[in-house]
Amino acid sequence: MAEERLILEPEVQEIFQSIDNGRSFLLSGGAGSGKTYSLVSVIRQAIAENPTAKVACMTYTNAAVKEIEERVNHKNLNVSTIHDFLWDNIKHFQKELKEALISLANNEEVTRISIEEVNPVPDNYYAVLPDGVQYKEFVRIREGIISHDELLIVANYLFEKYPKLSSIVKDKYKFIFIDEYQDTSKFVVEIFLTHFKKSERKNIIGFFGDAMQSIYEDGIGNLDDYKGDETEQVKEIPKKQNRRNPKLVIDLANKLRTDGITQEPSADPKAPNMVNGEIKQGTVLFLYSSDGDINKVEEFLATNYAWDFNNSKETKELNLTHNLIAGKAGFRTLMDIYDKDHILSYRDRIKKYIKENNVPTDFSENTFGEVVEALQQGKSGKELNPVLPTNTMQVFIEGNAELYNYAKSLKYSEFSKVYVDKEQLLDDKKQDEDDENKKGSKRDNLVKHLFKIQNNISLYQNKKYNEFLRATDYHFKITSIASKKALKENIESLVNVGDNTIEQVINDANEKRICLIDDKLIAFKENKAYLYNRVKDVKFSEFQKLYEYLEGQTPFSTQHKTKGAEFENVLVILDNGGWNNYNFGNLFLETGSVTVLDRTQKIFYVCCTRAKENLAVFFHNPDKDVIAKAKEWFGNDNTIEITPPN
Repeated sequence: MAEERLILEPEVQEIFQSIDNGRSFLLSGGAGSGKTYSLVSVIRQAIAENPTAKVACMTYTNAAVKEIEERVNHKNLNVSTIHDFLWDNIKHFQKELKEALISLANNEEVTRISIEEVNPVPDNYYAVLPDGVQYKEFVRIREGIISHDELLIVANYLFEKYPKLSSIVKDKYKFIFIDEYQDTSKFVVEIFLTHFKKSERKNIIGFFGDAMQSIYEDGIGNLDDYKGDETEQVKEIPKKQNRRNPKLVIDLANKLRTDGITQEPSADPKAPNMVNGEIKQGTVLFLYSSDGDINKVEEFLATNYAWDFNNSKETKELNLTHNLIAGKAGFRTLMDIYDKDHILSYRDRIKKYIKENNVPTDFSENTFGEVVEALQQGKSGKELNPVLPTNTMQVFIEGNAELYNYAKSLKYSEFSKVYVDKEQLLDDKKQDEDDENKKGSKRDNLVKHLFKIQNNISLYQNKKYNEFLRATDYHFKITSIASKKALKENIESLVNVGDNTIEQVINDANEKRICLIDDKLIAFKENKAYLYNRVKDVKFSEFQKLYEYLEGQTPFSTQHKTKGAEFENVLVILDNGGWNNYNFGNLFLETGSVTVLDRTQKIFYVCCTRAKENLAVFFHNPDKDVIAKAKEWFGNDNTIEITPPN
C-alpha cells in the first residue's frame, strides 16, 4: 500500500501520513484546486487499505452526493448530505428525540425551536405522537416535525448529552469525510471535533474546503479554533494548485485571498486551464459607466470580445440578489408579491404586538380590520405607534388600497397564518438546463402547479410528444384524427398565451385537460386566498419568464447560487442591491466594517473564480479611488469606461 501512495498527489500522501498518526486533517484548497479530486483519491485509498472499514462522506448538496457516488462506487461507502447523515444516526432514538425537542423548546436561548402558547412545554407533550419525531422539508414543532436548521440543533444536543451516540457512529465509520466544510454549521463541527472526543473509540475525521469560499451566514467559515500541531488538533494541509482559472484570473484571485494561500497554475499539463503545456492567459476586465445600463455592458462584451449572452451554459451574469435579477429577467411583479408585501409585514407587526403585550382578547372570530381597529382604539401618540404601519408600510398600503381593504375583510385567525417567502417562488434554481432538480422543494403548490403547466407546454414545443401525452390527461384518449386535432388546438392555444392571466391559463389548462386542477391547488386557493388573489391576475407570460430563469435558460444567476459552478465567460455586477451586508465600494477602498468587508471580499472571490476563460466586472459610477484600485488589480489597459451616448 505504501507503494500505491507514491502515485498519489503530494497533498493526499500528506493526508495519509496524518491518518497513520491517528490525526484528523483539513485539506485547504482555493477555487479550482481539485479538492473533490483529492477527496475521491482519499476515499479510494482508504477503502483499498481498509477493505472491511466503512467510510462516510458528507457533502453540502445532493448534486455533490451524486458526483461522488458516480466517481466511487463501493458497498462500504456511504455518501449523503450532512443532514441526511445526522438524521440516519439519530432517528431511531425516538425517546431521546422527544426529550431533546421539549428541552430545547423550554430553553429561551434556542429561538429556532419553540411551541407558541405552550410555555413551559410539559414532559409528556409528545406522549401521543403516532409517527414519532420526523424530519421533513417543513417545520411543525407542535407536531414533532423538524427541518434542516432544527435537525442540526437537535443532533448537536443529543451528541453532547449522550457520548454513547458518538461511540455508535465511530464504531460504524472508521473514516468520516466532510466536503465544503466552510459551509457546515458550527453545530456539526462541534459534534465531530468536540462531542466525539467524549468517546474513547478511535476514528478519523477529514475536512475538505476553502475558508475564502465561506459565503453562507450559517457556515462555520474556518476551523481556526481546532487547527494546530498537537495530536488532538486538526492538521491543516494546503493545496495551492489551480486547475480551472486562466493566469490573469488566478493573479486577481490571489490579491483577494487573506488566508496566506497563494494559488499557482497546476503542474498537470492535462489540467483544464492548460494548453500545450502552458497556462491559459484569459482576460480580466473592470468596466464602468455613469448610467449603469447593463445592456450597454453586454453589447460591449459581445462586440469586442465575442461573448454570447444567449448561451446560458457558457456565459453568466452574476448579481447579488434575485431582486436585482427580477426586472432584467422579466418577473418583477411576482418577485414583489413574494418578497415585498408590506401588508403582510404590517400583519406581522400586529401579531408581534399582541404576543409581546399579552393581549387577552380572543380575536378568532374577528377580521383583520376589526383587530387593527380594536388595538388602535383609545390610543394616541407613542402608545399608538406600535399598532400603526411604519412609513414604508403606509406608502405600500396607500398604493394598494383595494388589496388592503381585502386583507382587512379576511378572518384574522386565517390571515395570521398566511406565510409568504421568496423561496416559495424561487427555490430549486438550476444553473443550466442540464442540471437536475434537487430532492424536495420549498415552492408552494401554486407555483408547482404553474410549473406543471409550463413543463407540458415545453414538452410539446420541444416535440417530445410521448412525454407530453403521458404528462397530460390525454394518454388514453387519443382515438381518432379528430381527437388529435382537438389536442393540437388545445395545447397551441396555451403556447400562444398572449396577455392571459395566470388564473385564465390555469382554468384553460384544466378545461382542455392539459393540466388538471388537483386537490393541492384547490386547498391552496382556499387556505391561502390572499396570496392566490395577488398572483392570479399576473400575466402568465411573466411566469414563463420566471420559469426560464429557474430552469437555467437565461444568463442570470445570483452570486451565492453560482458557487461550485464554472463558465467560460463570467460578468460580475457589483451592486449591493440595498443590502447592507455587502459593500463593493468599500471592498475596493478597503474601508468600513470588518465583517462587511470580509463578507464582500469572499463573495467577490467566489464570483471571479467561476471564470474558465474570461472575467468582466461592472461597477456603476465608481469614484476615482475605486478606479485607481481597479487599475491596480486589473491593470490600466483592462480598466475601461463604457461611455454612454450623448
